Amino acid sequence: MDYKQLIHSIVDSFISDPEALLIREVQDDNEKSDLTFLICAPSQDIARLIGKKGCIANSIRDIVSIAGKLENKKVYLKFESFEGEEKAGE
Repeated sequence: MDYKQLIHSIVDSFISDPEALLIREVQDDNEKSDLTFLICAPSQDIARLIGKKGCIANSIRDIVSIAGKLENKKVYLKFESFEGEEKAGE
C-alpha cells in the first residue's frame, strides 16, 4: 500500500498549499512491521491538521492505522512545522 499517497489524499484538503507539504518515511531499525511518517508543512497548516485538542490529527492517525492493519503493520504519524525547524537552525 502506498501510505504516502493515502496521507496526501487525506491531508491535502486541509492545507492551503499542498505543494508545501512534505511527507517522509522515517526508518526505524527496531521494528520492521512499524512505519513512521513525518508530516511537515508551514505552521498555520500544521495547526489546521492538528486541530483543537488534536482531534483532526487523531482522526487522520486512525484512518492510516486502519489501512496499516490490513497489512499487519503499525503506522505512526508525527506532525512538524517548517518554521520551527528553520528557527532552530539559525
